[in-house]
Amino acid sequence: MGAPGNEELWERGAAWWQQEFTAGADPEYEELILPLVARHLQGARRVLDIGCGEGQVARRLATLGIDVIGVDPTTTQVRVARARGGGPRYGEARADALPCRDGAFDSVLLCLALEHVDAFETAIREVARVLEPGGRFVLLLAHPLLQAPGGAWIDDRTVGQHYWRISSYLADHVIVDEVAPGVALRFVHRPLGRYVHALGAAGFLIDDMEEPAPPEGFVAAAWGFPEAAAFPRVLLIRAHRA
Repeated sequence: MGAPGNEELWERGAAWWQQEFTAGADPEYEELILPLVARHLQGARRVLDIGCGEGQVARRLATLGIDVIGVDPTTTQVRVARARGGGPRYGEARADALPCRDGAFDSVLLCLALEHVDAFETAIREVARVLEPGGRFVLLLAHPLLQAPGGAWIDDRTVGQHYWRISSYLADHVIVDEVAPGVALRFVHRPLGRYVHALGAAGFLIDDMEEPAPPEGFVAAAWGFPEAAAFPRVLLIRAHRA
């Protein structure tokens, strides 16, 4: 038997994700990611949330009066999203094969999910296809430079300094990382330029980018180093279909 695929790994890790990263359990989502996404999608009418997981971001957007459709390839995540309700509708689908008509949405969100998609260029073209002309695309990535495989905080007590080690950035990496005991997930690292070029090739124009500092609650819980506030963990790109 071969190595488990991405969807199979997420099926195995779904319960862990639902316990550790939703319903207020994770300070980074609560203090940073959910408000950030809500701000960049303020005023949207109909949003497609690709890689929606169990729906926490979709539910937050629904509180703004937005009509939200969430899709995810993981059966367990979609089942829990439907059970938790909150307004959005959900279905099973891959990012590179969206079961949506052309121009069906005025906004699309892809939040911390494209790193798990092999055919990312196809996925970006699919986003362009389902957006109406001028439609908005909000993409959140684990910061490609500072979250490259092998990056880590170094506590150098010989000189009394804490610093972030930047690992190999320009080369693509595919890793299966044990994120918790018994929970392994597959991540694909790519340099930022590959995403920017794919956006341009699909007809997108970038109109905003943010590299927010990690929230205080996360820094205190995860690291405790004051220097950590100067290193973004996520990158947001907002673009529109030309």
